[in-house]
Amino acid sequence: MSVLARNLARMNDTPAIGICFDRTFPASEVSDYAQRAEAAGLQELWLIEDCFFTTAPPLAAAALASTRSLRVGLGIVPAVVRTAALTAMEIATLASMAPGRVIGGIGHGVQPWMAQMGVRPASPVTALDEVLTAVRRLLAGETLDLTGEYVTARSVRLEHRPDIVPPVVAGVRGPKSLAVAGRSADGVLLDSPCPIDYLLQATSICGRAGDGFDYRCFAMLCVLPDRQQARRAVAPVLAEMVRHGHAGLVALPFHDDLKELTGRYGADWADQAPNDWWTRIGAIGNLEDAFEYVGAMTDAGASGISFFPADDLEIAYAQLETAGSIARALPR
Repeated sequence: MSVLARNLARMNDTPAIGICFDRTFPASEVSDYAQRAEAAGLQELWLIEDCFFTTAPPLAAAALASTRSLRVGLGIVPAVVRTAALTAMEIATLASMAPGRVIGGIGHGVQPWMAQMGVRPASPVTALDEVLTAVRRLLAGETLDLTGEYVTARSVRLEHRPDIVPPVVAGVRGPKSLAVAGRSADGVLLDSPCPIDYLLQATSICGRAGDGFDYRCFAMLCVLPDRQQARRAVAPVLAEMVRHGHAGLVALPFHDDLKELTGRYGADWADQAPNDWWTRIGAIGNLEDAFEYVGAMTDAGASGISFFPADDLEIAYAQLETAGSIARALPR
């Protein structure tokens, strides 16, 4: 039995497979991109909102209007850029347009960007906690009367509450923020790259399992017939992330060795790394390597894996087809 067949056989409760729409892509491409994602057999599309590119809600509206079954996520709306009430209104509006197909996503936002706009909170963790709590209560149909450090609401109630209340996940990294997600969100969304060990760490900190709490992630995707060529292609990006201390890579049990290797060889470290490192980090290598990663993430409790594409649109379209081949092969 091949590695691919073994990994397929063990996936009884498979995660949703999706793709991201990079912040650099023109907004005019989102409808076509969403249609291609759905046609490829993908279940989710995540719209990236980063300052100062495009905003996720209008992209989501276009993607939802262009597709029939694709679930669309807001990835990730900064907690303090909009008021909690407005964030809830935007999520509710989208969810009313496409019942059961919207996933709200809220995070801290990149703090230097928040400072550029004059909205950087003194306590990002408190701000996120208050916003997540307020948005979810409003989506559930409650009337809010509260005065927090960052959220004020005086008899606020949504007039158009969606029939199917959409989940709201927290896009976070650090331990304190993961703990907030565990108590104040419907799930967590981990940033790319998302090694298996990072997911296991998040599960431990959030302290939630089996109660409807979702563990989703953005994952690295580089699949080529020659696995070593794929590894070499992503090595420079990973080396830069190691240098910046990306939380997902820090969670690896071999992080110190990885840091030493990238420090010694720079962007050309791929040929020096053990084979088993790669499928712990992401879907990197050939198609069987990608299935090994997805299978391990499934065993670790992932409920959704959305692959982060290259920032070149033509390459991203090819990656979309690769991600679709993974999704189509999984048992449903």
